[in-house]
Amino acid sequence: MSFSSLGEFLGMGGHALYVWLSYGAAVAVMLYNVVAARSQQRRALQDVRDRMRREAGGAGGTAAALPGADGAERAGGAGRGDEVR
Repeated sequence: MSFSSLGEFLGMGGHALYVWLSYGAAVAVMLYNVVAARSQQRRALQDVRDRMRREAGGAGGTAAALPGADGAERAGGAGRGDEVR
């Protein structure tokens, strides 16, 4: 099928609505896939960074820095130098 003018090409022989909506939907899906993949990658990398920071005892109020966070107070009462004499 050949078109003699730009208007004919854009009209797609009377099927323009279907054709251009199909192209638009395909482009939208491809763009969504790219954006979603990048977002998921950023989230995964941030999760890994956070986990590494926690495991390394990084700054920022980790639970390990809190007294009794190791469960000693719950389990036996005294813990971390709070021995009863």
